[in-house]
Amino acid sequence: MKFTGKVIKYADNVDTDVIIPARYLNTIDKKELASHCMEDLDKTFVNRVRQGDIMVAGYNFGCGSSREHAPIAIKESGISLVVAKSFARIFYRNSINIGLPILECPEAVDAISEGDMLEADLDGGVIYNKTTGKQYKTQLFPKFIQDIILGGGLVESVKKGLIK
Repeated sequence: MKFTGKVIKYADNVDTDVIIPARYLNTIDKKELASHCMEDLDKTFVNRVRQGDIMVAGYNFGCGSSREHAPIAIKESGISLVVAKSFARIFYRNSINIGLPILECPEAVDAISEGDMLEADLDGGVIYNKTTGKQYKTQLFPKFIQDIILGGGLVESVKKGLIK
C-alpha cells in the first residue's frame, strides 16, 4: 500500500466532535458527512482537501466519542492516509474497520509541515517527505490488518471472503 499526497496538518487532541459535529450524525450518507468534515475546527478543509491528501496530526487524534462517522467523513473527503503521533484507541479501531489507513509516527509528525508532499509505503513501513527529503520508519501492520484496510474495511473484507 503506497500513498502520495499533500499534507493537511492539525495539532493534538483533535476530537471526533470537530471531525464530524454531532449535528450531522442523523445521516449515514458518506458524501454528506464528508461535506461537513472538520468544519468546526477548520472551515477551509472541505474546500482545499483533494483526493489523495494526507492528514497529519499530533497526539490523541480522534479522542472523544466512539462514532464511526469520524473516520468515514475523513476517508470520504478524499484523505488517503492519516499519520499521527497517537490515536485514541476507539478511533484507531474504527479507522481499520472502515478501511481508513492510519500510521503512528511521532518523529515524522514533528518534522512534517502543512503543505509538504509525502509518500508513504505501508508495506515497507516508510514515510518519505518529498519536500524535505527526510525519511521515517513506521511500524508495519500485521498482514490481516493490511488485508482489512485493502479490502475496504472489516465488513467489506468479510463479504469478499478475505476474512473468515
